[in-house]
Amino acid sequence: MPSARQLRTPRRPSAAAAPPPSPSRAVVLYARVSSKEQERDGFSIPAQERLLRDYAERNGMRIVQEFTDIETAKKSGRTNFTKMLAWLKRNKANCRTILVEKTDRLYRNIKDWVVLDGLDLEIHLVKEGVVISDEARSSDKFMHGIRVLMAKNYIDNLSEECAKGLREKALQGIWPSAAPVGYLNTRDEAGRKIIVPDPDRAPAITQLFKWAATESYSMQVLAKKAAEAGLVTRRGGKPLAKSIIHNMLRNPLYMGEFVWAGQTYRGTHQPLVEREVYDRVQAVIDGRYRGTRDNIRADLFSFVGLIRCGHCGCALSAQIQKEKYIYYHCTGAKGRCDMPYVREEVIDKQFAAALATLRIPDELRAQLTKGLRESHEQIVAHHADAVLRLEAECARLQRRLDTMYVDKLEGVISEDAYRRHAQAWNEEIATHRKAIIRHDEAKRTYIEEAIELVDLAQELPDLYPDQEPAGKKEMLREVVSNSYWWAGELTVEFRKPFDFLREIHAAHKDEPPAGPGSDGGAFCMVAGTGFEPATFGL
Repeated sequence: MPSARQLRTPRRPSAAAAPPPSPSRAVVLYARVSSKEQERDGFSIPAQERLLRDYAERNGMRIVQEFTDIETAKKSGRTNFTKMLAWLKRNKANCRTILVEKTDRLYRNIKDWVVLDGLDLEIHLVKEGVVISDEARSSDKFMHGIRVLMAKNYIDNLSEECAKGLREKALQGIWPSAAPVGYLNTRDEAGRKIIVPDPDRAPAITQLFKWAATESYSMQVLAKKAAEAGLVTRRGGKPLAKSIIHNMLRNPLYMGEFVWAGQTYRGTHQPLVEREVYDRVQAVIDGRYRGTRDNIRADLFSFVGLIRCGHCGCALSAQIQKEKYIYYHCTGAKGRCDMPYVREEVIDKQFAAALATLRIPDELRAQLTKGLRESHEQIVAHHADAVLRLEAECARLQRRLDTMYVDKLEGVISEDAYRRHAQAWNEEIATHRKAIIRHDEAKRTYIEEAIELVDLAQELPDLYPDQEPAGKKEMLREVVSNSYWWAGELTVEFRKPFDFLREIHAAHKDEPPAGPGSDGGAFCMVAGTGFEPATFGL
């Protein structure tokens, strides 16, 4: 089985000469910075707008709408990005083109990419010299996908330091997130964020567990009694839903422990419920809601949860007959379905055949590798720009520290205020220094790991047959987005970027090897964003 680091590698667009634009083509301009500090420090919206307006003027384009965002793109749903999508949908007959500086300005998560990919748009990544549209070659789309994944991974890497800090708080027994119902967020004497019992709601939480432990009340009645005791929504004062009450009764935080990132920690906060009462409540809930399907051995079935019926859209279920033969059939959740039973071996062979379509000719594979390597100078330049920005931020924070130290010596600020601010700024400098190290490492490693994604896709057909059922399921979940069984045939839709590899396979299946200057030129501009490689693990 390949390692996690082997599998998650991003995608990068290739250079594609922009098609000659029609006179006065209507286009949309989009610009974004990822923080207000970036905007203040000049990495900036006006600079992006100037670049895009000059490009539009040179290419005979008419900018009909402009959208800008100054916020993080870790989560989709950016305010003006969403408005831009709505505008493009309303005006699809008049405008199908977006101008943006580069990949990471437009989208830095997979959901944004999928949404834009479904709108039949032409996207000009001006600084990268790339145009992406439905008419672009599959190889161009594949390289563009590499870039999007690297942009996403950049966000993931930047959030690692925050996650480490939260794990450290958990190790110290401090709940690292927002206070649950019954507690309040505050700070202790050392300035650390902690939780303390809410004097208005904590007694009601304690009583709720006592009621639940008696096994005399349904969840609906418990929700009603909780509302009468004061456990209502903060906005509107409505009773808490049964699902919320259920989750509260399952939450070990109320008896002094909590789960964070899959690990259980003993908290330093004050418990609201004794352990014996909490354990009794868990036994009551388990006895009442225990499932009726404990005897199903899901680990025996490779494809449960992966395939839908092509006739009615319901999931396929599996069962064992004669204690050794596994058959799949439609669950019939939407009504009777006449789909015949099918042996697991038949489906298995068709999945193996689908994975074989990810293989591309050796000649084209060599061109992809060559294109990635030739992009190294642009990647290094982009990483260097990022390092310069981070070093400038470190210098700015150090100047603040130096000035504040003088203020402390002159009595302008107190010793306590100096320590608090100095600690925060020193931590921020340390975070930036770690990011600089990651950029330096990414400059050296990202190309090789991007190539590993292509190589791994070629190995999947050989890796697949040797996997146990659970291993096959895990592998397919990572590379397959949807699959349908209909009339004895399996239809497989691959996730990005594997779908692009299949397009390349199909396009070159019966063609002679491409010579120098044909497809090879499509891969000379595959880099430019310079983000760190992902860990796309099966």
